[in-house]
This record gives sequence, structure tokens and C-alpha cells, in this order.
Amino acid sequence: LAEATCVPSFWLGNETLKVPVALFALNRRRLCDRLRQNKDVQKNSVVLLQGGEETQRYCTDTGIVFRQESYFHWTFGVTEAGCFGAVDVDTGRSMLFVPLLPESYAVWMGNSLHDVTFKYLYLAHDHGHFNSFPFQRGVNTDSGSISKEASFEGITQKLRPNRYLFYFSLSRVIKTDMELEVLRYTNKISSEAHKEVMDPLLLIIFALSVTVVLRKRVAWPDMHRLADRVHLEELTKIGILKGNVDDMVKVHLGAVFMPHGLGHLLGIDVHDVGGYPEGVERIDLPGLRSLRTARNLEQGMVLTIEPGIYFINHLLDQALRDPAQSCFINNDVLQRFRGFGGVRIEDDIAVTASGMELLTCVPRTVEEIEAFMAEGQGSAKSFGSLSSQKE
Repeated sequence: LAEATCVPSFWLGNETLKVPVALFALNRRRLCDRLRQNKDVQKNSVVLLQGGEETQRYCTDTGIVFRQESYFHWTFGVTEAGCFGAVDVDTGRSMLFVPLLPESYAVWMGNSLHDVTFKYLYLAHDHGHFNSFPFQRGVNTDSGSISKEASFEGITQKLRPNRYLFYFSLSRVIKTDMELEVLRYTNKISSEAHKEVMDPLLLIIFALSVTVVLRKRVAWPDMHRLADRVHLEELTKIGILKGNVDDMVKVHLGAVFMPHGLGHLLGIDVHDVGGYPEGVERIDLPGLRSLRTARNLEQGMVLTIEPGIYFINHLLDQALRDPAQSCFINNDVLQRFRGFGGVRIEDDIAVTASGMELLTCVPRTVEEIEAFMAEGQGSAKSFGSLSSQKE
């Protein structure tokens, strides 16, 4: 952490982005605003969260690189292990509880942060009094794993499980301006890395694009269906498929070549939370059931758009055995693509009031890739220009 003169921030040094700790303070305010609107949240309630713990590799004493638990990081921005945090829902005041480390810690690991330093670096407040502890517990709809509630020795009956994880997820889905700036920066870094490893001798171009203008309130499953249709049209043009595309759609032929979902929410986690809140059901149809969200798009959401074409023997063989699908497949042409694998094109976008902002800045069309390679890896887009890539 960089202890700036006025505003504390997380910073990894020159050429990296300074992330203001105020980002997490704003997240806490947003969470409290949502909870106060819930009539089931009692007065004088406090949200209690447990941060991640240090772990070792199997039975050894070799530590695994620590990554903070995502909900805890979103709320506090704390990068140290073994912490607890609490937020007073009524006032928004926050409290951090840090581990009491033995004196020997300083011998091997260097000086530990004092409580006062923690309070300053993470913009936490002092202790408070409370009647009950709401805490998060719920199932991640991508992994099926449970986000566990805080637990420690001597936990009292004032802590009670509830469904408040839902409100965390809703808040994490909609990004603030500060969060969007972090996502622009991470996209810039990953885009530059992608361009560095593009090899002109090994580059294989197989580009199928889904050209759409995203708008608020568009249903994400409809975008997936559109991608399926474009794929089927293009596969028909090159002779792999034959027949009427509308009829292909009816038998879900698109899922043979794109069994995955079109994209997913993006944030602290690669597959970010909030894809299936209460009232949003997964569509149990080929391809569509793989979608990690079926929500309508809202301003502030960040998603990946990653249409792909794959030639997976298992799925191709199934389709060829199904008369409803095999009648559209030109097997002689298809044989040339057996063993090819597949290609997926990914863009990351933020939904805006009028459309979308493209966060990814790499060449993606055949013409752009050829021009980039001809320029000897070209010139990189500057970070400052990223926020202007809006449609």
C-alpha cells in the first residue's frame, strides 16, 4: 500500500495503477444503502465478514500465494490474511479486526502493521455496539460451492445466518466509476501481453464475429441466440452446413459448435457473482444452459463477449447420429476440420447508458491483425484513450 499524503491507495510501483482505498469505502456505503432498504434488516445490525486464511501446499510448510476472499476484498480492500471486518448498517461505520501476531513474526516476515496503521490504510472507523450480526452465506451459481459465514471461537448467538449474500452480489454486479477504471487498466495490461505473444509465423486466423450494439435491458440469452444464428450462417457459407438456418436453430444445432455460453459477468472474480439472483432462472436448453447469467443488461455491468466455434468429436458424432441435426451437416467438408480444435474471440465490455464501452484493445478482425503484424507489433493504445472506446 502506498501511504499518499492525503489519500491512501493500493499501488505496486511505477507504471502501475494507484487504486484509491476510497473505492472500497464507497462499496461499503452502497452495501449499507441496499441493506437499509430491506425491511427484514433490524436496527443496530452489523455485517460481519471473515477474510481469507494463509494455506500451505498439501502437507508441506510451503505457503501458497495468498489471495483475499472476494467478498471481503470487495468490502474492505484488505490484502492481509487472517482478518475479520464489520460494517454498521445504520451508520456505515466500519471496523477491522486484525490477527494478533507473535513477536517472532517480525524476525522472519518483517514488521507487522499496527492496528492504527490498518485503520488509516483501509479507511476503517472505530469499534461500535450492535444487537445482531448479519453475515453472508450462499451458493455460487457457477461453482456450486458455498460462500461460508464468518466463524471464530466463542461466536455468540447474536450471529444469525440469513440471505444477505444476495445484496452483496447485486452490489458487485454494478460497477462504480473507480471500479471501471481498474477494469480498464487490467484490460490494457492483458491486451498488451496478448499482442506481445502474437507470432507472425504461427498465427492462424479464423475469425467469426458477432457484430451487435448492446443496449440496456437487452436479455443476455437473446445475445447468445444471436451469436448462434451468426455462427450457423457463416458455417453455411463455407459449406460445413447446408439448409435453412431457421430450421437449424429449432434443433439447437448452434450448441454443437458453441456448447459454452456467450459470456459472463466480470469483476473481482473471472466468473463474477450475481448471474442468477432470485427471480432469474437458468434456461435448460442446449448451449443456453451453459450461460453464467440470464439477466437483462444494466448500466454498470461488465461482461465478456466470447463467441466461439469448436469442432469437438464427441458433439459432432452425437449430431451425426441425430437425424434432426445430421441432415444439415455436410460431412465431407466437416472432415477437414476434425482435429482442428476451435477458436474463441473474447472482448470485455462495460454497459453504458447509451450502449457499451469496449475495454479490450487488441486487433481482432483479419484486417486489424494483418495490419498489426505488418507494423512489427505496431504501437500500443494508451491507457488514457480507453475510456473513449464507446458505442
